[in-house]
Amino acid sequence: MQAQELLKQLRLPELDEVRQYVRSLSTRTLVGVGAFAAVTTYLYATRPKALKPPCDLHMQSLPVPGEEFARMSALMEDGALLSFYYDDATTMYECFTRGMRVSNNGRCLGARKPKKPYEWLSYSEVAERAANLGSALLHSGHSKNTDQYIGIFAQNRPEWTITELACYTYSLVAVPLYDTLGAEAIDYIMEKTGISTVVCDVAVKAGLLLDGVSGKAHSLRMLIVMEEIDAALVARGQECGVKIISMKEAENIGKAHRQQPVPPKPDDMAIICFTSGTTGNPKGAMLTHRNIVSNVSAFTKITETSCPLSPSDSHISYLPLAHMFERVVQGVLLVHGGSIGFFQGDIRVLMDDLTTLRPTVFPVVPRLLNRMFDKIYGQANTPLKKWVLEFAFRRKEAEMMSGIMRRNSFWDKAIFKKVQASVGGCVRLMMTGAAPVSAPVLTFLRAALGCQFYEGYGQTECTAGCSVTLSGDWSAGHVGPPLPCNYVKLVDVAEMNYLAVNGEGEVCVKGPNVFKGYLKDPEKTEEAIDKEGWVHTGDIGRWLPNGTLKIVDRKKHIFKLAQGEYIAPEKIENIYIRCEAVVQAFVHGDSLQACLVAIIIPDPDFLPAWANKKGFRGSYKELCSNKAVKTAILEDILKLGKESGLKSFEQVKDIALHTEMFSVQNGLLTPTLKAKRADLRNHFRQQIDELYSHIHM
Repeated sequence: MQAQELLKQLRLPELDEVRQYVRSLSTRTLVGVGAFAAVTTYLYATRPKALKPPCDLHMQSLPVPGEEFARMSALMEDGALLSFYYDDATTMYECFTRGMRVSNNGRCLGARKPKKPYEWLSYSEVAERAANLGSALLHSGHSKNTDQYIGIFAQNRPEWTITELACYTYSLVAVPLYDTLGAEAIDYIMEKTGISTVVCDVAVKAGLLLDGVSGKAHSLRMLIVMEEIDAALVARGQECGVKIISMKEAENIGKAHRQQPVPPKPDDMAIICFTSGTTGNPKGAMLTHRNIVSNVSAFTKITETSCPLSPSDSHISYLPLAHMFERVVQGVLLVHGGSIGFFQGDIRVLMDDLTTLRPTVFPVVPRLLNRMFDKIYGQANTPLKKWVLEFAFRRKEAEMMSGIMRRNSFWDKAIFKKVQASVGGCVRLMMTGAAPVSAPVLTFLRAALGCQFYEGYGQTECTAGCSVTLSGDWSAGHVGPPLPCNYVKLVDVAEMNYLAVNGEGEVCVKGPNVFKGYLKDPEKTEEAIDKEGWVHTGDIGRWLPNGTLKIVDRKKHIFKLAQGEYIAPEKIENIYIRCEAVVQAFVHGDSLQACLVAIIIPDPDFLPAWANKKGFRGSYKELCSNKAVKTAILEDILKLGKESGLKSFEQVKDIALHTEMFSVQNGLLTPTLKAKRADLRNHFRQQIDELYSHIHM
């Protein structure tokens, strides 16, 4: 009793104070407090549980027994590398037939005309057209054993995938061509492969191929054109000894001479994928069905619990089908019976295609992500709007880092709904690859779009990917653990002070996704694949404590300065382009010079606003020719370099501003948007020499 009295005496004054304080509050304040409490309670009550990650995210890869400095995916069962996820899908042909079965002959390939809805072909219609086209190819003399290569020279469209399936149905080998390679490279590929039949999309491309063979000995015998052709083109083909027919005509020939399918085996060749390279002629990477299916299977494995794919999934196809990234994505959709909608062929109206198709799967490249990020922040044009955007992002980021990825939170509905609607509003799986993406951009868009968003790393020589981030680990700045289809090993690069014993070195890959070598080029093959079967990527990686891989450098493009310091220019460029005013950078140095210089392309979309903040006025060209603007940009990039840990000799001493962007069209980028360093050096020789002459004065 005494104890209870004592407690009452202790509590009563406190309770009285609280009562008095509450009575002193206005009705409006009480309603506000109640509303805040109700909203908070609602947000926590409706907040979903975190998805269970596929493995312990603190250890996403494991050492490979018997292999020094090599690691494998923690998802691998018994340490066995994954070739096939499904027993009935061991070739790309079987991936398609499985998709036809599980979709119950659902919609397969779709295309649209401007301002029109998508029109679809079913799986059986695609199979029928592919069998007809393939039969026509066999009727013209192609077979698994003779004249196996079929060229495909077209933009992404249903007929591209139909042609590829025609090849797979009869064990023929697809050889993609693309106009950004340039006429000389296409001529080289035609000569190297001895292709006799090419399937083109439009008459213009047929004309380009005729230009290449006109007046000289060649192997080309037939051109099949997807769109209408005229008599003049047919006559011109006859002059060159080339038969030209429409795809419709070819399919009719095949229908009249229908052949039984000749399905390939897993280790049969599927495709010769020519990599553009930054120097010299393109190299033809030979990829088997096992190579491609193992990559498809590995991605299926890592998404099996967090984001399983099904026939209800759809994909927007706009990234070039001539590259393996898009081909693997299509393989993932087709094996699960999903549908593929193709863009209209103009990247400028991609957003219209997205909102019409409303895809669930959307592969992207860093350049597109950067544009999305810049556009979102560009619309937050007042301090208040920017504060609200940042606040909403931080709330979503906190959820994301606790393992929750969604697009139905309060912040989604209030702030990010438009962003999500701009990509169709239904995207649940995104992936990025092909080049590094900055951590701030990736983290923001992951939060804003609220979908499973994977970052991968790889190259054609390991089909497409060799490492991909895992669901639940939405931290940026790494490319995830090895895929379940391959091991990853780091090898010493002593001259750059990267040692495998320190968890750093050149990234090497081994597994069923590693290519068979370069077509008719044993010397280059030997350079790429060592005697133990490891493909050497030329990239420098570092193992992080949680078993993920971080790409930190590039081996191929290093050079020495006069004092002997090794420089990796791409690392420096990736830091400098984080400057708001900069869109592209080319860092140059050589063994005759003691310092670095750079050519900087200011961002035309953001330079005026950036300059305005610094007190500069004028048009884009006027700003680029303003010495004070150049000095301000130099100060900004040097500050970024210092913050990012660049050593003093890794920082540029001077820069020149240039107004024309590096592009595929002006020959300064490869079709995969990598810098052609030798061409850049020659193109800017005068500016580089001028920069050095002023430094040495």
